[in-house]
Amino acid sequence: MAEGVTAGGGAGTLDRAPAGRAGRDVRRRLAARGRRLLGRARARAAERALPAVAAAVYAAYSLLRLHTFRASSYDLVIFDQAVRSYSGFGPPVAIVKGVHNGFGPSFSVLGDHFSPILAVLAPLYWIHDGPGTLLVAQAALFAAAIVPIWRYTARRLGAAAAYCASAAYALSWPVAEALAFDFHEVAFVPLLSALLVERHDAGRRGQAAAVAALLLLVKEDMGLLLAGFGLYLLTLPGERRSGAAHIAVGLVATWGASRFLIPAFGGDDDYYWAYGALGPDLPSAAAHAATHPWDAVALLGDPPAKLLTLLLLAAPLLLLPLASPLTLAAVPLLAERMLATGFENWWQARYHYNAFVIAILVLAAVDGAVRLRRRLRAARRGPRALPAAALLVAAAVTVPFFAFGDLADPSLYRRNARAQAAAAAAAHVPSGALVEAANNIGPALSARARVLLLDRWPRSAPWVVADVERLTFPFRSVHDQRVRVEGLLHLGYREVFRREGYVVLHHPGYPPTGNFGRPSNTSG
Repeated sequence: MAEGVTAGGGAGTLDRAPAGRAGRDVRRRLAARGRRLLGRARARAAERALPAVAAAVYAAYSLLRLHTFRASSYDLVIFDQAVRSYSGFGPPVAIVKGVHNGFGPSFSVLGDHFSPILAVLAPLYWIHDGPGTLLVAQAALFAAAIVPIWRYTARRLGAAAAYCASAAYALSWPVAEALAFDFHEVAFVPLLSALLVERHDAGRRGQAAAVAALLLLVKEDMGLLLAGFGLYLLTLPGERRSGAAHIAVGLVATWGASRFLIPAFGGDDDYYWAYGALGPDLPSAAAHAATHPWDAVALLGDPPAKLLTLLLLAAPLLLLPLASPLTLAAVPLLAERMLATGFENWWQARYHYNAFVIAILVLAAVDGAVRLRRRLRAARRGPRALPAAALLVAAAVTVPFFAFGDLADPSLYRRNARAQAAAAAAAHVPSGALVEAANNIGPALSARARVLLLDRWPRSAPWVVADVERLTFPFRSVHDQRVRVEGLLHLGYREVFRREGYVVLHHPGYPPTGNFGRPSNTSG
């Protein structure tokens, strides 16, 4: 009996032991799975946090510039008037652009640049009608490019590298300079170009094709980016047919938009022709470049500011894009600017033009780092995140030298005496009025008045706000600005305000419609 109990107890112990081990194994597997899920959740949270922080900083910076009168009619008011027209289910008319550049007060900005994608911003004006809406939207779009950059980098170099590469993009000087120059259609390009590369890299070819189609709606020359991406595809095994298709579609789209769509909306198909050193039109310029290639090469460094801009693009990325064929995607857009002899803004480091290629170049830097790790034994010795960390350090070093350096300027956060005077001057203009405004005053009036750019030609607007102390676009000198005000006084305008160089004039006898018969002698 006792043996039976002992035997029974022993058998029960032996039966329970495997069950206990199995239970511990299950608990370990569940704990490991839980840790993996928690790790993924943390990674997703971090992936979302960086774009959110970037968007908040970008929006705050842009709105502070607007508040302190650092924004400008050219180009913020142009886009504000156009998107406001879209929000009322009309064509994207920008009276400030049409009148100043001689196209007339009913000019559609689709005749300037073919950017129908701007229509997607119109519903935001039903929530808040004003230029600040565009600045916040642009901040969100620039920040959203972080997501595809993060995912592309994480697949190739891991999560740590993804954080570094994404932050390097977020701090990059092309993004900073674009934010410092109001709003432009380029806001859509970093996101869409990064998505194009990332979705193709992920094997989602249909999604990549949809993104490519959206890019063609951003601006007429986005076909060049598509063609450049086709050049990149030609370097990949099995992608030659796809690459050729991207090149053909991109070139045809750019040619068709420039040659037919822009003129159809009242524009001039050679308004932005800036290649007179090569020929008077595209066929002659292409023939000249083919028969005299050194002439084209020489233009890449004339003036030297072009080479400086190219160096500033490559150096903070540690020249890593030079190791990646993905850089080919940016080459046509860069050539479009660097071969030009007119519109000198195109090749400078300032303004928004470099933001068209920055996302592509950051991804090319990541790809270049991966390729170097494969080829060079020394490159494989360090951590995988090391190249991306170096990109982040280089981007941080550039911050004080470009527009984000303004974040350390106390005058960005409080209106100084000049900005207070500008606000007081704008307040004298009644809502609904037609006003010729100095370039930095227009954004403060655009939400509640019909704004024209104050230029050399009188427009017979009842209200004028001028700056007679500091040079402002499109005048060549402060003296010219003062002469303009004196001429208006001779025409019967009455001065109603003057402070810190700002002057407000009113002519009660002029009709609210004004006179738009004479174009300016400048282009913007």
